[in-house]
Amino acid sequence: MANHLSAKKRIRQSEARRVHNKYYARSTRNAVKKLRLLKDKDEAVKMYPEVASKLDRLAKINVIHKNKASNLKSSLTKYINTL
Repeated sequence: MANHLSAKKRIRQSEARRVHNKYYARSTRNAVKKLRLLKDKDEAVKMYPEVASKLDRLAKINVIHKNKASNLKSSLTKYINTL
């Protein structure tokens, strides 16, 4: 266990951030999965901007890497174009 007050505070902060990041990362992963399971192109095109926005937001706050967000958006766009 931590002995210094600053170390105890750091533990509290990191736990709060971990839970926060986990929630947003999970909800975004679910949105990506839902988009990949769609078979209707019109529905997928309508849903894509929301998912791309979520990915960009996660990259902006460093929950995921910006290149990972770009790669996911690229692969989703390719998938939608093949529908």
